[in-house]
Amino acid sequence: MLSAVALISGLYDVIVGALLLCAAGRFAAAFGVAPATPPIFSDLNGLFLVVIGIGYYFPWRDPDRYRSYMWLMGPALKGAGAAAFLLDYLLRGSPRGFLLFSASDGLLAALTLWALLASSRQPAAGSRQRIPK
Repeated sequence: MLSAVALISGLYDVIVGALLLCAAGRFAAAFGVAPATPPIFSDLNGLFLVVIGIGYYFPWRDPDRYRSYMWLMGPALKGAGAAAFLLDYLLRGSPRGFLLFSASDGLLAALTLWALLASSRQPAAGSRQRIPK
């Protein structure tokens, strides 16, 4: 399950990042906001997301070894991102469409947390369980 969550999260980040890098104006218009000025702001955010998305390759291939990446980029970063979008909407009046990012980041954060906790309760493949006498 953790591997599938890594794949979904990675694709999500790469797609959103690529949109920010390649179609920032259209992407902004879809949410009813002006493009970032100067454009370097959306370029850096896009680059950040693409690199984060590529980083999900490692936990996708070996989720047990790269659990720490999943903790940092899932519950920590995506959870904080969801909260930031929600708070910005509530406190600063950002467009309602931004709640889509709050929902998607929040969902991925919760899904990652669930997969991490569920997989920590299962013994690793090939490990021996000790049966009490």
